[in-house]
Amino acid sequence: MNIPSRRQQILYLGLFLVVLVLVGRLFWIQIVDSSYKEYARNNAMRYMVQYPSRGEVYDRNSEFLVQSTESYDLMVIPRDVEPFDTVFLAETLGVTVEDIRKALDKARRYSKRRPSMIFKQLPKEVKFKLDERHLVGFYTQYRTSRTYPRKIAGNLLGYINEVDEATIKRDPYYRMGDYIGKSGIEKSYEQYLRGKKGVKVELVDVYGMPKGSYADGRYDTLPVPGEAITCTIDADLQQLAEELMAGKIGSVVAIEPATGEILVMASSPSYDPDKLVGRDLGNNYMELLRNPRHPLFNRAVMSRYPPGSTFKVVNGLIGLEEGVSRPEDYHPCSGGYTVGRGVKCHTHYSPMNLVQATANSCNAYFCYVFRDILDNRQYGGIAKGGFDMWYDYVRSFGFGRKLESDFWDELAGYVPTKEFYDRRYRSRWNSLTVISLAIGQGELGVTPLQLANLGATIANRGHYYIPHVVKKIAGRDSIDARFYRKNYTKVDPKYFEPIVEGMWEGVNVAGTGGRAYVPGLNICGKTGTAQNPNGADHSTFLCFAPRYDPKIVVSVYVEHGGFGGSAAAPIASLLIEQYLTDTIRRPELVRQMKEMTIAYPMYDKRGR
Repeated sequence: MNIPSRRQQILYLGLFLVVLVLVGRLFWIQIVDSSYKEYARNNAMRYMVQYPSRGEVYDRNSEFLVQSTESYDLMVIPRDVEPFDTVFLAETLGVTVEDIRKALDKARRYSKRRPSMIFKQLPKEVKFKLDERHLVGFYTQYRTSRTYPRKIAGNLLGYINEVDEATIKRDPYYRMGDYIGKSGIEKSYEQYLRGKKGVKVELVDVYGMPKGSYADGRYDTLPVPGEAITCTIDADLQQLAEELMAGKIGSVVAIEPATGEILVMASSPSYDPDKLVGRDLGNNYMELLRNPRHPLFNRAVMSRYPPGSTFKVVNGLIGLEEGVSRPEDYHPCSGGYTVGRGVKCHTHYSPMNLVQATANSCNAYFCYVFRDILDNRQYGGIAKGGFDMWYDYVRSFGFGRKLESDFWDELAGYVPTKEFYDRRYRSRWNSLTVISLAIGQGELGVTPLQLANLGATIANRGHYYIPHVVKKIAGRDSIDARFYRKNYTKVDPKYFEPIVEGMWEGVNVAGTGGRAYVPGLNICGKTGTAQNPNGADHSTFLCFAPRYDPKIVVSVYVEHGGFGGSAAAPIASLLIEQYLTDTIRRPELVRQMKEMTIAYPMYDKRGR
């Protein structure tokens, strides 16, 4: 019997280990690790995402605000690309050869094996030309793009664009090349509008050319279109608001008080939403971004303005509820409030009660009321509880916090706290220190949406519905439940009528809102002239109509517009007239407001 030598034993052992490693490796590749199987499969099959049509958006009268149209993305699998006519491709796409080179380099950096979108939203004519050439490694993928028939409400509707890496990491639904809502309704209702992607499995040859469906389409899934949304917006009224605000910076918000549905949300300046569609989106976006007047900024929900005299009605209501003021009480005005540093007022008769002071926007009257609120002995005066009590009342009207509307970018505005003033004045302050709050000045900051909501609260005599811009989602019985709930202020409804009377007289009898008067419409309004340290005062007007069973609330804010009755009031009254009567009997006023242009050196100077 021959016994193997030690060298032979080592050799046999080595061979055994090699075989063992090979067997183990084969077991791993074939049984455990499926990646090689996937690579092999991908050599023969291509998984093509089938994108759904994005949901369309209608106005409250079923008119198209946003539609989806046919378009195509040019895809590339870098490892499959063979030499091609770059000049032809560049000419067909309307780009340079250098653009194509950069796009391919970017795709290679992302992945040599996985498809990348290199040119987006191509018309079908371009797709047909590309299909005729059969460029190896390239293929077109069906998509839809957005179009806007009315070219209005850019900030309200928003726009879509490609997802970024952060979004992909956060939400596994999205992959490179997908689109997502970036602002407005497109963003707030993305989960409904986007639909559900499908997939088509295609056989391809060694050149990457399609050879038909895999397994007769057994593994294909159809895309599910996005859900159509009916908006609360009245398209005709929205367009009129934008036309009236041309040449001005500011915002218009109109609400149906009985439901909280937003009829108009216009931010000025606005932009043509079609500019943020297609291959020029990036360039157009940067152009809009560099505009010193900030057309991409939705002032209706993001600007924090001083409310000015429109806020006086809030202090008047708090005074009634707290019992420190009665409708029949009179206060004098000698050119303003003369205590301490004083607060100036325009010329009018004196003394005045609550109704008269509201109609004529008397500063002195509301300074008296405000101090009585804060210094109320029932709360130990301003230091112990008077200011906190006032703060809680103001918050109950929706100020200093988000209203929880369906706008993702809604801001809270600002209502100063007792702690704020303690820090600023080292706890040495009193009601005279903050007297500017009596007339809606000082540190107060509100959004136009919050002002419109104040109007809805007064119109409803003490409650409001959360303002919202979506009325119906296709296939769903209702929208979010929070939009159906009444939200009450801390003021009893019985105290609202004197304020309503004052607002009615201010427009229809004698007051600061006379330019908003329209015979037979019973408009109730409150002017506001917000002081502005950086130029002319801001013009604001808050109104609703008719007085009983109100159908519409309008809030207009015009930066640097001067008195509330000069710029804001006429715009508001025209919108109410159009909505309630379906016509305007004051064409000359329409022309005047459309042609009114305000200079904004503070904005335009920054852009130089």
